[in-house]
Amino acid sequence: MIAAIKPAGANTRGLLAYLYGPGRHDEHLDPHLVTGFAMLAMPDPGRDENATLTELGRHLDEPVHLRNSEFGKPVTDHVWHCPVRAAPEDRYLSDTEWGEIAQRIVHEAGIAPDGDDLACRWIAVRHADDHVHILATTVREDGRRPKLHDSGIRVGDACREIEKDYGLRRLKKGDRTGARRPTQAEMHKSERLGWEQTSREWLQDRVRAAIPHATSTEELLAYLEADDILVKRRRGPSGDLLGYAVGRPGDLNKDGEQIYHPGGKIAPDLSLPKLKARLETSAPEEHPTARRERPTTPWHQATEALDTLRPETTTTSADEDARTQANISALGELIEATAQAAPADHRAQLRAASAAFARAQRSQVRAEDRAAHALRTAARDIAHTATGPDGSALAALTAALLWAAILAARWHEAKGHAHQADAARQAVQHLQSAADDALAPLLPALESRRPTEETRRTLASDVRAAVPEHAERILADPGWPILAAALADAEAGGHKPHQILKEAAARRELGTAHRPARVLITRIQHTSRNPAPNRRAEAARLRSTTASAFGTPSPAAQLPTTTAAPTSWLSRPRR
Repeated sequence: MIAAIKPAGANTRGLLAYLYGPGRHDEHLDPHLVTGFAMLAMPDPGRDENATLTELGRHLDEPVHLRNSEFGKPVTDHVWHCPVRAAPEDRYLSDTEWGEIAQRIVHEAGIAPDGDDLACRWIAVRHADDHVHILATTVREDGRRPKLHDSGIRVGDACREIEKDYGLRRLKKGDRTGARRPTQAEMHKSERLGWEQTSREWLQDRVRAAIPHATSTEELLAYLEADDILVKRRRGPSGDLLGYAVGRPGDLNKDGEQIYHPGGKIAPDLSLPKLKARLETSAPEEHPTARRERPTTPWHQATEALDTLRPETTTTSADEDARTQANISALGELIEATAQAAPADHRAQLRAASAAFARAQRSQVRAEDRAAHALRTAARDIAHTATGPDGSALAALTAALLWAAILAARWHEAKGHAHQADAARQAVQHLQSAADDALAPLLPALESRRPTEETRRTLASDVRAAVPEHAERILADPGWPILAAALADAEAGGHKPHQILKEAAARRELGTAHRPARVLITRIQHTSRNPAPNRRAEAARLRSTTASAFGTPSPAAQLPTTTAAPTSWLSRPRR
């Protein structure tokens, strides 16, 4: 059940005309009152042919007129409007049930608390099976204004209880991080103009697409202007940027003036302060022993950056949660940048993943944006690269993005972020398709280089030694001969199959993978492109980096299928 409180209005009679009228598409059937502040002798134009809308409007407005006659400054924003809608699959609710629901809504909102004889006047009008409209005038009988601060949160909580009490579809509790829903007027306008999206939805997509291209808010706004987005800046006397609003070309009001939307009204994380925090944070200091040669292409750099997201099953602190949220936010930017730069036949699923992941990028957890510098830099490098990835680079990156999104979903679920966990899971589905599509062209070449039976037996021994708990599933996977070919190629490049398998398995758990052999293929191909490392020097470097910068190192833990404790991403420098 959804209750959507509308912006305050000033015309009670005008709203009544809409509620009792035929609707914009003749969808209003049998409009009538189901309840109100005092049903006895209440004029109902839907049931009484002698009652008029003007009479009902005056009845509701009486406390407003009385207050305005006694005080110098009149009340003009006195009309409170809240449609309450059941889900399409919900059962039919009677007028009596809708009346009870409306009374609970106005009580929680503060319009008419139970037992308050001096509360606001209100009515609930039903003109369809699946919803009612609650109209109230926000001046109490004693002339005071009701306290409506945070009424939307209280009403949302009431709807969750109503769903439980009436056996309706259970929705997730709101957390004030969702983008504003399009209004009926916005949807009708986009339909009239032939737009597939409302202006705010269209602008949100453009702003998010621009973020990976910018290193400051000024640069972001300049990029939007270059993309034909209308930008209005608000500056202080010193010239500092204090706010911004963006407009869609051709989106005009009734007076023919351009409509602008402030960033924070488009989505909560697109306000100027939030964008400045994401774009203008400095890089964290890097321990000198952590430096090493960077991968050759932005695509491999991005995959390496994702490799620093290490799952831990220890109890998280507020600081760790802040780092995790920052990495999730930057992960969304990396998915968006990858979607823009990927070959055309791979973009659809990546763009769908980026759109789905937008809600997962924001939660009530404060993000420590400096912790996500590596991911954010990788996203910008991809956004600015002039050449697309080769097949193996794209396959490795999409597989890494998929695993990072799985980690994000698990973390959000463990923290009780229901909306964000759902968004991440939706993105996982699209990324899984993108990863499968990216891997498919690589399989025939590996298939043609199947190693001999003797070599496969040797490699099977390496599998059992490196990942004994998953060895039988890997060897029974139809993709095992192709994985064996990838291992043989890696061995020819100077890598030890046992070690490269162990590293690949440590970077992603295999317990929930349906095709564990395929999961390992892209990771092994990505690792084998780098020169075989000096193991002793590498181990010394990792000991020095981990011990000096982060305390005692902890082994990479395998995530269970069901998360029992919050998981945290620790961005550990690897360069």
